[in-house]
Amino acid sequence: MVHTLERLVVRHAFRLPAPAGPAGDGAAAARQFDVALMSVGFKLSAELFAALSSYDEKTVAELAARTLVSVRELVGDHVRHNTYFVDFPAHVPDTAAFWAECLVEALSDEAVRPTVLARLGDGVLDLLTLPAYGRYQHSYEELLAAHDELVASVGDRVTLLHLGGTLADEVTALYLALAGSRTPLGEEHLADLAVLARHRVHGPQPERIPVRENRAVINRARLRAGAGLLVDTVTDVLRLACALSGGDVGLREPTRFRAPSRPDRRALLAALDAVVAGNPAKLADVPPHREAWKRLGERLHPHEYPQWPHAADVFAVARGERKAPSLARRVEELLGEDDVSGAAELLAGVAPGALFRSLDRLLRTAAEGERREAVLTAAERAAPRVSGRVVLSVREHVQNRTGRGGPRRVFVNRRGGAWVTEDRRRPLPPAVRERLVALLDTETRRRLDVPERLLVDPAVLDVALPLSGRAASAGLGVLPRGSVSPVEGDLLRFFTYWKERSRTTDHDLSALVLDADYDAVTWLSYTSLTDVEGSHSGDLVQAPDGASEFIDLRLGLVRGDFIVPQVHVYGGEDFESVEESFFGFMLREADQGGRPFEPRTVRMKSDLRGPGRIALPLVFQRDDEGRWHARWLHLYLKGEPAENRVEENLVTFAVLVRGLVERTPLTVRHLTELMTRAGARTEAWDGRTLPEEPVTFIGLERPEGLPAGSRVITPENLRDLVPA
Repeated sequence: MVHTLERLVVRHAFRLPAPAGPAGDGAAAARQFDVALMSVGFKLSAELFAALSSYDEKTVAELAARTLVSVRELVGDHVRHNTYFVDFPAHVPDTAAFWAECLVEALSDEAVRPTVLARLGDGVLDLLTLPAYGRYQHSYEELLAAHDELVASVGDRVTLLHLGGTLADEVTALYLALAGSRTPLGEEHLADLAVLARHRVHGPQPERIPVRENRAVINRARLRAGAGLLVDTVTDVLRLACALSGGDVGLREPTRFRAPSRPDRRALLAALDAVVAGNPAKLADVPPHREAWKRLGERLHPHEYPQWPHAADVFAVARGERKAPSLARRVEELLGEDDVSGAAELLAGVAPGALFRSLDRLLRTAAEGERREAVLTAAERAAPRVSGRVVLSVREHVQNRTGRGGPRRVFVNRRGGAWVTEDRRRPLPPAVRERLVALLDTETRRRLDVPERLLVDPAVLDVALPLSGRAASAGLGVLPRGSVSPVEGDLLRFFTYWKERSRTTDHDLSALVLDADYDAVTWLSYTSLTDVEGSHSGDLVQAPDGASEFIDLRLGLVRGDFIVPQVHVYGGEDFESVEESFFGFMLREADQGGRPFEPRTVRMKSDLRGPGRIALPLVFQRDDEGRWHARWLHLYLKGEPAENRVEENLVTFAVLVRGLVERTPLTVRHLTELMTRAGARTEAWDGRTLPEEPVTFIGLERPEGLPAGSRVITPENLRDLVPA
């Protein structure tokens, strides 16, 4: 368990908790630890190195062994990355020539010749019937022997590990940060919060838990520990019931409720009774989740507990035996009566957040005149009671409602699922947009925690604010959806790894090149192994022990303006069913050599755990000056049940990429400018000089040597920038 908690601290904060062990001379062990870390692109900070040197060697060695496991997993070096072509990227054959070679070899094999000939007789070359195709033809040791050592480069990634406090202090701090997050967490971070909550249920708690999904996870731990539940709506109880059954606490997917234990049943019914008894109007929250309540009622048997009559009312509403019109229904009734002002007033009074999320629709419905003024006035009155995340989300929405958009809209849901539809909305008038922008910026500035001195790494300014739960996947070097970061290097190499769980699974790595008009120039995949831009490492069609595929691109040779890497589920288990699946990219110089996978050159590695059967992690874009940038997508497309291929989805990819590239996200730059206007003394960090007094630092990585008492914001805790 110590390793699990240390791993969470390292992964979320890049801090190493101070070990519990005797004093001694651990300098030699610390140096060995540092060297081992550097081989995978990490390094001990000077403060951490000095601290570890004061422990005995055994303590440092044990800590090093645990930490190396954690950082190798972070970067994707915990598995063996083999390739089909042993000397990739050299000597990758032409696709047709390679297929012909596999066919000739198969026809010379008496055991498989009849099957191959039968398929050829049908006019089909079935690659999966060829023994030499899609299966490793050499061992991992033979792969290593075929490649020279990696030549060190100043461009190699170095990620510092910093000294933390005691393990208990670090775990408590991480629990408070995740539990009190002002923006929804991704599924991976929500699972980490569940682990931390079990250990900190009786310890310090955040002042507020604004995200309801977080509250559900914490309530599950509190219920197990016999602590009081944190519920103030009936939906809080429903989320807790979903958590107890291992279901979706976000209520986006149906949960198959298990029969709860008698103590859990009593706890859920007692909580429901208390909520409704305190405010019967909260029964209006039941209809939006009517079917889930019906299924839960079949498990809870509320009629067996007459001591909680108000809990029974919840299920009566769900069954339609008692009326409790939902807020959404009341709003729709008012809009049906053409009473836009009344709908705005209703929302402003009881659900200011819902009002803000409905502003675009209400303003378009109001058209102009007094009704539009009534909607804007209601928004101004309700603004102080709207969460900071919603204020910023609406601000991002408004700045993209310029009327200059194309005929299509791109939607991305909380889990990264994406789809495109025609945009039939009327544009918002410029005067309305300007008034909304002024309102939203004023409200945000009022809430910001404005530091006296702000030190900003310019590289972080174009990082998007994480306003949604799936804004980014878990991993190393991952930025929220919409973020833009520079790409420097001669060679760009993508990689994906998957390991099947229970049935044969084939994931395919591809890369699509688009021109400035979003038309396809070329692609690299198992159907196109080589082109001017680079090469593919070879198709693998099964992964009982794990499999890796790579794509090598020479950025100077790319003929288009966009590179769209993607991972397709060709057959078998999807991203959520496999035992493990991840994607990443490396940057290196042309003459560095090395193995296909070198952890020191990995700039980004993210888990692939999303809906659908096609993953689009990010897109690379060339600017007018010829420089490349990564723009983060974190998208999952539904795709086909089987045989997904890049060439079958060219139009879909182009439309999605265009819609997201041309959308302007709300970034760190927006908040730093508001802080500056509010009085912060803002300086751009030159990457070398550090202040002597405490500052608030915002950057991609925590620099070494910041004065004690400084507040540090990096992508790992970027959610802390979002005001309450």
